[in-house]
Formats: sequence, C-alpha cells, structure tokens
Amino acid sequence: MIDRTRISSISGCVAVPYLADCASKLRHEIVQPQRHGDAEVASRTAERNIELELGSMARIVLVDHWMKIAFLVDDMFEDSEFRVPYDRLHAAGHQVEILGLERGKSVEGKKHEERIKVERAVSEVSARDYDALVIPGGYSPDRLRVNADAVRFTKEMAEREKPIAAVCHAPWMLIEAGLVKGRSITSWPSLKTDLINAGARWVDKEVVVDGNLITSRKPDDLEAFSKALLQMLTQGVPERAAASDRATLH
Repeated sequence: MIDRTRISSISGCVAVPYLADCASKLRHEIVQPQRHGDAEVASRTAERNIELELGSMARIVLVDHWMKIAFLVDDMFEDSEFRVPYDRLHAAGHQVEILGLERGKSVEGKKHEERIKVERAVSEVSARDYDALVIPGGYSPDRLRVNADAVRFTKEMAEREKPIAAVCHAPWMLIEAGLVKGRSITSWPSLKTDLINAGARWVDKEVVVDGNLITSRKPDDLEAFSKALLQMLTQGVPERAAASDRATLH
C-alpha cells in the first residue's frame, strides 16, 4: 500500500487536500517507469492503491491531469526514440500504453538496449481510447506500415485531430495513412523524396509542428521532439499556419 505520510510530504505537495496542484509529480514519484516491466500493470496498480488510500475524489483529481498516450512499435525500433519520449511523458504524469502487432509480444530495439512488452495489439484498440500517438523510428515503422490495423489506427487518430508524433523513419506511417499531403514534415533524410512524392513539404529542422502532426529527424532531436509533444498535450492542437509559414521550430 502507498504510505500516506510519503504522499503528503512529496516535494511540492504540502498536503493531500492540495493534490490537484501536484498530481503529475505524485504519479511520477509513486509510479516509476518500468524499463523492462509491464508499464500498464504498474500504472493501474498504483491508481488502484491511490484510490484505496485517498478516496475516490483524489482519484478523480489525478485522472483529470493524466492523458493516455499510445506508443506504436515493432521489432528493431530505434531504442532512444522510444526511451526518451516515454520517460518524458511518464515524468509529466501521463499514462503510456505500448501497442504492437501482437499482445504480449516482446520487441527489441535495433541497438539491443531496450526490450519491451506489447501491452495491446493495435487490432483491438480504438482511437477513442487515446489522447495522442507516438511512433518511434528505426526499422519498426517499415514493419508497421504494411499492417492494415496499424495504418487504420494511425489514420483514425488523425481524423480525430489527436496529436501524432513521428520521429526519424516514422513518417513512413504518415505516408501510408495518407496524412502528409500539403503538410510540413521533417524526417530522416532518406525519407525526403518519399515524403515529397506523397505531397508533403519537407523541412530540415529539429522539430516541425503542422497542426496535430509533430515530426523530428533523428535521436539528436528528441528533447525538442518531446518538448513539442508535451506542449501540445498541455495547450491543445494549434491551428495550422498559412501555407507560407507552416514549419514551426520549437
């Protein structure tokens, strides 16, 4: 069970009645990201414990501060392009769920630094259940883009104007879902021709925001990429700029 004394003494949280002012910090300190564990189980267990210890009102306050973010991955994803935004989202208090082609499958990064468990198959989920989508790069997007359910889910998230953050080779998924025509996009340089041929305006910047789409080029851009996503989760999807000024650098 969660220690009430610890909850009320967490830095920045004067007492439990002021929980609304520090919900994200509370969640981050109680539910540490699980590098090789089942993040969904850890998250749900902590939420249940908070409800038991503090009562249903505290749970309502906490949930109001969290968003549910889908990560879409398969084998050979770029390790850091999963880990960095995953950790930044957890630190901000959001719930992350790992989606893939098969529930329970263990997938490994191409540098063999990360091995994660797929929590739900993309075939069994709906865009209604998530507030944003993150697609890491590496070889994973090339595997995902030939899967009809992965493409369908990505397209549904876009249709609902929910944030979609795609880094490195992940804009391949955006092409497959028909989302890039007329949009400002960046990517790993080898995708430049593919994106232009699909109707995108390719931009060489560390992060490009065009409406609900957030794209970055490579691992060196991940801090800017994560910052842009967190900003969109906090402030909402911005209106698209005029055609002459759609690439936004953060």
